[in-house]
Amino acid sequence: MRIDKFLKVSRVIKRRTVANDAADGGRVSVNGRVVKASYDVKVGDVVEVAFAQGTVKFRVKSVQETVRKNDASEMYELM
Repeated sequence: MRIDKFLKVSRVIKRRTVANDAADGGRVSVNGRVVKASYDVKVGDVVEVAFAQGTVKFRVKSVQETVRKNDASEMYELM
């Protein structure tokens, strides 16, 4: 799954276009490397997203195409 779609499905970022802009703007890194929106996320990847207020760092626990709102936080583990 693409990183921009993962960020939207897991509800780390609310809209996919915002997630796409963040990734293409160099504010998303996976395993210490800055990635583009087309990067394929895998279980075990460590993702870091830079927001205006700070950064969020988490490990990917599962990759699912669709998930309920209540279960979205189970897709990742904050670090």
